[in-house]
Amino acid sequence: MDHLTFMVVLVIALALFFDFTNGFHDTANAMATPIATGAIKPKTAVALAAILNLVGAFLSTEVAKTISGGIINEKQFAITPAIIFAGLMGAVLWNLFTWLLGLPSSSSHALFGGLIGAAIVGTWNFGAVNFLVVLSKVIFPALLAPAVAGLVAYVCTKLAYGITRRSDPDSGDKLTQKRGGFRRGQVFSSSLVALAHGTNDAQKTMGVITLVLIASNLQESGTGPHIWVITACALAIAGGTYAGGWRIIRTLGSGLTDVKPAQGFAAETSTAAAILASSHLGFALSTTHVASGSVVGSGLGRKGSTVRWGAIGKISLGWLFTLPAAAVVGGLAALLIRTGVLGLVIVTVLGIGAILFMFFLSQRETVDHNNAISDVDAVGEALHIPSRKERDRLAAKARAAAKLADKAAKRAAETAAIRAQAQAAVDQADTAVLKAMTKAAQAAESPKGKKQTSKKGK
Repeated sequence: MDHLTFMVVLVIALALFFDFTNGFHDTANAMATPIATGAIKPKTAVALAAILNLVGAFLSTEVAKTISGGIINEKQFAITPAIIFAGLMGAVLWNLFTWLLGLPSSSSHALFGGLIGAAIVGTWNFGAVNFLVVLSKVIFPALLAPAVAGLVAYVCTKLAYGITRRSDPDSGDKLTQKRGGFRRGQVFSSSLVALAHGTNDAQKTMGVITLVLIASNLQESGTGPHIWVITACALAIAGGTYAGGWRIIRTLGSGLTDVKPAQGFAAETSTAAAILASSHLGFALSTTHVASGSVVGSGLGRKGSTVRWGAIGKISLGWLFTLPAAAVVGGLAALLIRTGVLGLVIVTVLGIGAILFMFFLSQRETVDHNNAISDVDAVGEALHIPSRKERDRLAAKARAAAKLADKAAKRAAETAAIRAQAQAAVDQADTAVLKAMTKAAQAAESPKGKKQTSKKGK
């Protein structure tokens, strides 16, 4: 086996491992809300997500074409398999690091960042990256898709609660709400999200493998991924979803969010629609970003919920640093690889050592909401949705406040009435005095009154 063939095999193996980590990193994006609402059991949810990730990987290759023939200018610059290996190493290490710490991040942006950093450092030229494609296919969709999904989820949640609201036609009193159908509908909507995740995220690894094959002159430029590449990536992301999802799924019982079936159904449907549409257009989206936008939108659409914008800001900073951080790691790996075979060996050994070390730490530490958390649930923490007890307590306080207000209003009315009566009595007295004085004055001025006055004088 010559050096080039060895590098191609090494890159393909690392790409499939990244696909595997992508599977267990993003499992809960699809299955967080249905498990939280009790729509589906955890074991069944993970198995269903794995199967649908596998199926979704075969539905489209537009995103793979964007990565293999758009982001990196492999025709104009010598993009070697070693450079792609460095970019993948940066993506894998950052992906595992954020997963270990439970930091909200995007596997997709970690991949893009690693490839961009490695391409620039590996060629010492910024022209190796097509920044117009990065802006149009990665950055702009990353900003617009979560906002659109959030808006759609907000409207759908409002409609769901408005359509199913029940009240007594005579008294207008609120009746017990029956929205159990949405819980069954969540099985469908969450499955659609898992399908969309496989459609979009698996294609990114297909694009990387296709890119390394083109760079090695083993495939013609401009062609899409081969069927064996699609199959391998589909199996890798499905295997990662089933094998690694438990670490994140276990945190869902901690009650990080209070998600209702109607709310979850709206969020999942919006997420799936945004991702599937973007996959058809070749936009390389982050499933985490879109799902998080939908959770925020559905939370705002539910009456009584509030958003902790400070927490949203912290999560957004974590997303913001993912791409540049992975680019730095990928760039450092490419810098070492530029030194030759020794640098490649150092990067490989250090990378494998770091992966094993992080895996060892993950086995020692307790899995809880501090070190392993669904990225979607992390966004859900930024939403405060009152529980039934809280709503009952707030309603009781409101009723008590209303009673106090009624008593105060009655006392004020009584006081005003007394004051009005007193004022009326004063006015009557003043009127009587005025009439008496007027009558006396008139009597004094009359002729009869004058005679009487003169007789008294005599």
